[in-house]
Amino acid sequence: MAHEYSEAQKQPEDPASSLRRVLIVDDSRLQRKILSSSVKRWGFEVFEAESGEEALAMCADLQPDLVLSDWMMPGMNGLEFCDAFRNLPGDRYGYFILLTSKSEKDEVAMGLQAGADDFLSKPVDANELRARITAGERIVEMQRELTEKNRLISETLNELQRLYDSLDSDLIEAKKLQQSLIPVRHKSFETGDVSLMLRSSGHVGGDLVGFFPAGPDHLGLYSIDVSGHGISSALMTARLAGYLSASAPDQNVALGKDEDGTYVFLPPADVIETLNDLVLDEMETEHYFTLLLADVNLRTGAVRMSQAGHPHPVIQRAGGTIEQTGPGGFPVGLMSGISFTEFEATLAPGDRILLLSDGVIECPSEEGVMLEEDGLEDMLKTLSDARGPALFEALLWKLGEFAGDRAFPDDVSGILFEFQGAPDAT
Repeated sequence: MAHEYSEAQKQPEDPASSLRRVLIVDDSRLQRKILSSSVKRWGFEVFEAESGEEALAMCADLQPDLVLSDWMMPGMNGLEFCDAFRNLPGDRYGYFILLTSKSEKDEVAMGLQAGADDFLSKPVDANELRARITAGERIVEMQRELTEKNRLISETLNELQRLYDSLDSDLIEAKKLQQSLIPVRHKSFETGDVSLMLRSSGHVGGDLVGFFPAGPDHLGLYSIDVSGHGISSALMTARLAGYLSASAPDQNVALGKDEDGTYVFLPPADVIETLNDLVLDEMETEHYFTLLLADVNLRTGAVRMSQAGHPHPVIQRAGGTIEQTGPGGFPVGLMSGISFTEFEATLAPGDRILLLSDGVIECPSEEGVMLEEDGLEDMLKTLSDARGPALFEALLWKLGEFAGDRAFPDDVSGILFEFQGAPDAT
């Protein structure tokens, strides 16, 4: 009869422990006794089964570290038992040695295919058996170390996935909040229309465009590009939006009051100097930003601007010609004591002005060649009939075509003012 084992013996050991449990499966009681006496003498805990069926039933609770099984047995033979043993649930690996008198290559291949790790020829030599068990110990130990490391990796990956999902959810909400900084994407005035575009390269970005009333017949336009990408850049754009607020003119640093309390647009160069001081004195940040600030006279079409490292404004005349010019200037937030200059342009009825971030002119093609100002001019000439938001949609489509339908590497933003002229203008 097979060796009886207690409930205490059924309890599995720590998966990281050394190979200790050996199950001997043989229909010959004498053969089991010979093998058992040797294995016990080497310090292993030994269990016996007289058939493959009995051994398989024991394995569910026992989870042996090593199996010594005869190949030729009545009922379920050793090959069938090995195959069934390998299909048992669980990730605890057991080393399987087939005892056989077979030595042909085909038989050995069948054993390996069934899941056997090693073979011993009968009659079994004790020294060879000890050596094979020692080799099995090393392999099982390495396999269990690998299993444990894989478990830790899997747990870490699962935790990272949970963190990623949480962060992704937060970033989606952050994107909604950033997009809410531009609640109006198109607005019509008596003498012209304003349209806005904002597309971040990731969930959130460092670009911001906007407009605000700037006193009678005046409209403020701005285009901002904060250095870097991601959350910290987006947080800075949110703060800058407050400094150029359309809903809270008292907090808008671009606006002052004249003697009768009417809001007026301060000189754009002075406004950028004020922002430069605010960033350096009040914001603890390594970020800087480029800016183009414009004061548009809605009645006459005169535009007063100041540029701080931002791409040149683009003026497209009614006839389709393109003008791109400006002093360039120094970015905001890099150095104190910087002075900024102003320049002017005048829009005639049918003209329009575009303030775009460098994500447009620095958009790379599949070959890595940037679009640059000449490429932008060519695009805009083909889009001279597009108006308002449709112009931005067409521009994004052409940029995607130029980039080879790849994701834009930088944020892309812009604000467009199309001047129609005063109603009484002839």
